[in-house]
Amino acid sequence: MLNQFLFKKIDNAQLVVFRIFYGLLICAEAFGAIATGWVRRTFIEPKFTFSFIGFEWLQPLPGNGMYIYFVVMGIMGILITIGYKYRFSAFTFAFMWAGVYLMQKTSYNNHYYLLMLLGFIMAMFPAHRDVSLDSKLNPDFRSHSMSNYFRWIIILQLFIVYTYASIAKLYGDWLDFSIIEILMSGKKDYYLIGDLLQQKWVHKIIGFFGIFFDLLVVPALLWKPTRNIAFIFSIFFHLFNSIVFQIGIFPYLSLAFIVFFYEPQTIRNIFLKKKKVEIPQEISFPKYSKWIVSALGIYFVIQVLLPLRHHTFPDDVLWTEEGHRLSWRMMLRSRSGNIRFKVVNKENGKSEYVKLNDHLTKKQKRKVACYPDFAWQFAQYLKKEYAKKGEDIQVFAINKVRVNQSKFSEFIDPKVDLANVPWKHFSHNEWIRPSQSD
Repeated sequence: MLNQFLFKKIDNAQLVVFRIFYGLLICAEAFGAIATGWVRRTFIEPKFTFSFIGFEWLQPLPGNGMYIYFVVMGIMGILITIGYKYRFSAFTFAFMWAGVYLMQKTSYNNHYYLLMLLGFIMAMFPAHRDVSLDSKLNPDFRSHSMSNYFRWIIILQLFIVYTYASIAKLYGDWLDFSIIEILMSGKKDYYLIGDLLQQKWVHKIIGFFGIFFDLLVVPALLWKPTRNIAFIFSIFFHLFNSIVFQIGIFPYLSLAFIVFFYEPQTIRNIFLKKKKVEIPQEISFPKYSKWIVSALGIYFVIQVLLPLRHHTFPDDVLWTEEGHRLSWRMMLRSRSGNIRFKVVNKENGKSEYVKLNDHLTKKQKRKVACYPDFAWQFAQYLKKEYAKKGEDIQVFAINKVRVNQSKFSEFIDPKVDLANVPWKHFSHNEWIRPSQSD
């Protein structure tokens, strides 16, 4: 029964149209990152970047190399849009975007993770079998159908993202709207809507709408009687996010996903202007169908479990940050902090405090002061820098952090030498102090 559902043939209009949107949007993301100065601020100006721990070998290209890197990604977006050398261009973009994601986390966003997943998913999909240069150059390659599981991979991935985003909001600071007030306080200067965003009643609407939209949008889009209503709410929700939070292409990518929820013929009529196509009725099972089902099962088990891993760590993830990433915990907290790093020479005992301005950008300093992995990585960086001068050092951090509207509390144990303790990926780092109640 499951195999018959997964491998039955359906019209591929949804996937073909989404490929065009996807290519255009990633092209805009790549060239926009250059035009807005994001590449310069993130990869060129910093003396070093905070990569994901374990990927320190993945470093930005020297000089203006990252500009070329993003130009290449933009070109891949164009090739994906027109469907030329699709497999090559899609996999090239997927690997290059994975590099962007892993080589820096100062500008971390859950949506960057989603785009990385989507990049590899789209590279494996037959999205170029129609309305593409590949199919035009090779007519025998053209097809109007695809297996049903391609569509459902996208739908299930979205369901996981939205559901976890909704569940994560069910905590005190969201339910009393205090975190929304904090998030909106930085929008006071917005033209026309700045004052409106400071109103308590607006915070309440945002709070409840955020929970219920994330929880219900995918089921509502799947059910035909509520599909158009959900689509209208989606337009409002994602345009609001685009205007207020300025998060690049991702609100528009989220709207593009909606093509997978409408009937293929509806999509074909609107975007492709083609008459109804004939779809094979017989179910053909690929040679490796069992491997495909097993791979999909493993992938989605991982996607379901990863956002739950913070429950395996002691203390609150809002405080420790352990297990926060890759879990669709979006716009849930505001962190602020202050930190000083004390360097002690092991041989002579001489100590000094590090001038952060000599090493970090303004944004990097904010991250180092608030996030444990950033502080640990900066200590490793200092250890290497002093080793170049022939000094073997210890690094201690005097650090206080505030989450949302809580009081400032000691975050890192000041007696622990961060330069000489390992980072624990799968268990609690004991040098993170327990959270303190108000």
